[in-house]
Amino acid sequence: MKKYNFYAGPSILPPYTLENTAKAVLDLNGTGLSVMEISHRSKDFIAIMDEAGALFVELLDIPDGYSVLFLGGGASLQFAMLPFNLLNKKAAFLNTGAWSKKAIKEAKLFGEVDVVASSEDKNFNYVPKGYTIPTDADYFHITTNNTIYGTEIRNDLDSPVLLVADMSSDIFSRPVDISKYAVIYGGAQKNLAPAGMTFVIIKNDILGNVDRPIPTMLNYQTHIDKGSMFNTPPCLNIYAALQTLRWLKKNGGITEMGKKNDAKADLLYNEIDRNKLFEGTAQHEDRSIMNICFVMKDEFKELEGEFFEFATSKGMIGIKGHRSVGGFRASTYNALPIDSVKALIEVMQAFEESH
Repeated sequence: MKKYNFYAGPSILPPYTLENTAKAVLDLNGTGLSVMEISHRSKDFIAIMDEAGALFVELLDIPDGYSVLFLGGGASLQFAMLPFNLLNKKAAFLNTGAWSKKAIKEAKLFGEVDVVASSEDKNFNYVPKGYTIPTDADYFHITTNNTIYGTEIRNDLDSPVLLVADMSSDIFSRPVDISKYAVIYGGAQKNLAPAGMTFVIIKNDILGNVDRPIPTMLNYQTHIDKGSMFNTPPCLNIYAALQTLRWLKKNGGITEMGKKNDAKADLLYNEIDRNKLFEGTAQHEDRSIMNICFVMKDEFKELEGEFFEFATSKGMIGIKGHRSVGGFRASTYNALPIDSVKALIEVMQAFEESH
């Protein structure tokens, strides 16, 4: 039976990425060596790093004056690394979910934190609006997409201070005006590569303004100066990321990917809104195109377990909602074909007809 992978992360990757990475695990470019066993200082791997960085710049249209870093530690390490490097006195945050809260907790270790707005009052089912960013903050931090609650900031904000964004789960899903951001970071395990690699896009001239000493490995300047090669990088993950970047370029780049993602999300949201059994959990204007969260309507709550078993029997994998929200979640990342969304819709409609 065919499987339809809706996991939120680690999640679906393009077949192109899986096939080429699998080949390189056995033999990289005819070297007779695995990508897992060659030196990161070898010309073969340096070429991989250079091409991956260049494709980041090309696909995202990153302007001059920025560096692209490939690090370890996941986005969770960035929650501490950012304030270590950028927070002198105060950081401002928009609290839109679990990942924002984790970032806020780490920043409080380094200085004052101003949460300018929060959607926690409604279990993070919307993105706050109408707030004021304090001009005396060292930076303003947002999480653009919230995998647990299914909300997303789809526009590039204008900020009077340095704008920092966690784009772990929606990077490469739509065009982004990089010039509006000082830092964009994320774990790779959603739209890019297997878990274990972290990307950081950072404006070079924002560093060197904090008074505290920064441990070498936690200093962004270290990794900029050494081209992400200060220590051994996550080589296999970077190779896999390179394959995904090549796949993105072959398939029309980010603009084309954004159109496909909008089409997938529109199909599924339209079915959720039409179907008598289901309803979405996020407010309409803030709905994510990457993580589509929905539940049974109150009068059908007792059917949730039955629907999950039915959907699983039809090959739907990873659609169970996060424990803090319940219900269901279909993650429609770049690599998910539109046919998978259509298959899920057919399952929803069949379940509706039988009830």
